[in-house]
Amino acid sequence: MARFDFHEAASGAIGAGTQADVLFQLGMMYATGRDCDVDLVAAHKWFNIAAIKGSGRAAEMRSELAAGMSKADIARALRAAREWMTAH
Repeated sequence: MARFDFHEAASGAIGAGTQADVLFQLGMMYATGRDCDVDLVAAHKWFNIAAIKGSGRAAEMRSELAAGMSKADIARALRAAREWMTAH
């Protein structure tokens, strides 16, 4: 499974739009199973973070995913996104 970490110094070196695009791509990777198993909770998490960073496409994909997810899975994804945002 691919794992990407963004550190304060690294995220400051790239623009917010670029960072949102990278986070959107992580969401797509998990949503489609590209190079990993499909994980809708992880996909929702990354789309949510990308949307917070300004990606309109990520907000749309997050909504589409949420329509087919259970409330418990959405809650897990939101919790994971909050934890990531707090840590980074």
